[in-house]
Amino acid sequence: MKAHLSVFALSAIIIASIGMAPAFGQIQDPIVVATDKSSYKEGETILVTGEVKALLGGEALSLIVTAPNGNIVTVDQLTVGSDKKFSTELTAGGSLMRAAGTYTITVQYGNQSRTAETTFSFSGSSMIPSTGTGKVTGTQISIEGSDEMIGYKITGGKLLSVTPDVDANSLIIAIEATNDGTLTLTIPRSIMDATINGEDDTFFVLVDGEEVDFEEKTTSKDRTLTINFLAGAEEIEIIGTFVVPEFGTIAVMILAVAIISIIAVSAKSRLSIMPRY
Repeated sequence: MKAHLSVFALSAIIIASIGMAPAFGQIQDPIVVATDKSSYKEGETILVTGEVKALLGGEALSLIVTAPNGNIVTVDQLTVGSDKKFSTELTAGGSLMRAAGTYTITVQYGNQSRTAETTFSFSGSSMIPSTGTGKVTGTQISIEGSDEMIGYKITGGKLLSVTPDVDANSLIIAIEATNDGTLTLTIPRSIMDATINGEDDTFFVLVDGEEVDFEEKTTSKDRTLTINFLAGAEEIEIIGTFVVPEFGTIAVMILAVAIISIIAVSAKSRLSIMPRY
C-alpha cells in the first residue's frame, strides 16, 4: 500500500512540474541583445539584434561597445520598432577597434532595470594606424589635412602621434606615459573646434576611454587644453564638432556626446534618455 502511495505521489509531482514548465518558459527578460556570430575578423559586419519586453513611448535605446581594456569604441542611439525589436550593423575594426580580444555590447532602454549585455571576439586589426604627423618638433606637431601646426607640451611621458578621426570629429592622441603627467595642446580652430550656433561649446575629453576634466584657455584663433593623465595611459581622445578634414554632420557628434552624458547621469539618477510627456 505504501509503495502504491509513493508511486502516486511521485507521479503527481512529475505531472505538476510538467504543467508548470511552460509558465516559466514564458518569462522574458526586459531586454535581450545578441550578435549574429560569436567572433569577427577585420572588415566583417557585426549584426546586432534584440528585443524588448514592453514598448516605452518616446524612448530611444542606447548602445555602447567597449573594448577589452574598457575604452569606449562606439556609442549609438537606436529606435525600437512597433514589433518591439531593434537592430544595427557595426564594422569590425577601425581606429578604436584595433586590439584583439573580447568586446562588450551594452544596451539600455529606459532605466537601468532594462539593461542587457552580450560579447563578441575580435581577431585584431592588421591596419597600421596613421600617425597623422607630417612634421614633429619638440613643441609642435602637424595634422593630415591642415597646413597649421598643433603646439604641445608634455610631462611624464612622450607624445607618439595625433590622428584625426573624421567619423567622430575627434583627435586621437597616442602617448607613452611613464609617469603621471600633463599634456597641453594648443589647437588652431581651423584644425578642430567645438561650437553650437556659432558659440563655443565644451570639448569632450577621454583618457583611455574614461571622461576626464581639463583646463582650457581660448582665443579667437585657437583653444588650449591642459589634460592630466596617469602613468600607463595610452590614448587621449578630444571630441568636438569639427575636425579636418570636415566629414559628416555636426549633429551626429552632438548626439553622441549627449547620449554618453545622459547615460552617465542616468546611472545615478535613473534619468531617461528622452523626456516623457
